[in-house]
Amino acid sequence: MNPNDEPIPLWRQLNATATVVQAVRDGVSGTAAIDQVAPELRPGVQALAFHVWRNLGRAEALRKRLAAKLPPPTADALLCVALALAWKDAEAPYDMFTLVNQTVEAAKRNSAARAQANFLNACLRRFLRERDALVASTDADPVAVWNHPLWWIKRLQQEHPSQWREILTASNRQAPMTLRVNVRKTTSADYLAALKQAGIAAHTGGGAAIVLERAVGVQHLPGFEQGHLSVQDGAAQMAAPMLLDGLPRDRSVRILDACAAPGGKTGHLLELSDAAVLALEIDPVRSARITQSLQRLGLQARVLTADAARPQDWWDGRLFDAILLDAPCTASGIVRRHPDVRWLRRATDVAQLAAIQKRMLQTLWSLLRPGGRLLYCTCSLFQAEGSAQVQTFLTHNTDAVLLPSPGHLIPRSVAKGDAVPDNEPCDHDGFYYALLQKQEA
Repeated sequence: MNPNDEPIPLWRQLNATATVVQAVRDGVSGTAAIDQVAPELRPGVQALAFHVWRNLGRAEALRKRLAAKLPPPTADALLCVALALAWKDAEAPYDMFTLVNQTVEAAKRNSAARAQANFLNACLRRFLRERDALVASTDADPVAVWNHPLWWIKRLQQEHPSQWREILTASNRQAPMTLRVNVRKTTSADYLAALKQAGIAAHTGGGAAIVLERAVGVQHLPGFEQGHLSVQDGAAQMAAPMLLDGLPRDRSVRILDACAAPGGKTGHLLELSDAAVLALEIDPVRSARITQSLQRLGLQARVLTADAARPQDWWDGRLFDAILLDAPCTASGIVRRHPDVRWLRRATDVAQLAAIQKRMLQTLWSLLRPGGRLLYCTCSLFQAEGSAQVQTFLTHNTDAVLLPSPGHLIPRSVAKGDAVPDNEPCDHDGFYYALLQKQEA
């Protein structure tokens, strides 16, 4: 037998998952932490880590009842991983006895947690005996119930008083895999037929979006390498048509995509128009992804690695007809796809990011021609990064007019078995959109 074909012991996956969870606690993004995991462990660890992050609030509440004082970081991460995976029996990926055994084994084989192996065993054995009572004792804790930080919950309650429960419920569900068809190469109807022929179940999900019944690797999607489609959430697919609507069709227009990585919206703009697009991205690695994405789609844009907030470094002095500003934000609207974000962010991040958005919005506005349009968007639910940001901008820029825009899009999830309405936006992330037009003198 090839050693590479042998099954990976669960204790190895648990140790790696605990390392990833601890990294996020220390301020590292989940994506970056998972990228550091050994390739053979990565798929399993990602699945386990996502499950943990969606249940971490409950796990930490249970840990407080099982441990009189906070264990050392590595042991605490292992304990919380086990509790997050085991507390809800119907959703547990492993039976509890196996999980206890393998968590203790993980501790014994981890030099940073070896001394706490007996302690972890005692905590988890007690949880086995008293699970129902322990879970019930945490039901009054909102962090345990909603699996989001308390500051996050309170902010949503204040800013979305009638929808905060819906938001948190949707945010804790797994997002679907949503596709955008490249209309230069195929149609939604033809691509749905191609998926059916490939044995991949899918349905339309509002507009031109196609939602898969079950996620698959992109290598299994017909026509992916030929650029027939891209993976993009339904809410994100609204950006390009919204910005292009109303722009001149009798001449080529100049569009700036100010924070373009990984290139999804850039590609969509070029699929729908013959515009001359300049795509900016400050990070060189992410900037390279834009070029790779456009090459796959068979499209061309000018791609620069540059800071959009410093036009003196890259601007040629010619005004743009349209600007897309998908600004850096807390990503509070996409936690169902990136469940680590809720535990990575701090309450103070909102104001810091809002200040960056304000500076970028003001700077780029000066690069827009009179009569031109700027689409400001964030994948955030917080008003400081959405409606409050735009209202402040309008107050200080009398030449700006807010055109009809979606505003805050509340994330929605369709549970299995729910009806899926045709031609309505249904299963999408949280977003904010404001379409601004510059008045002519």
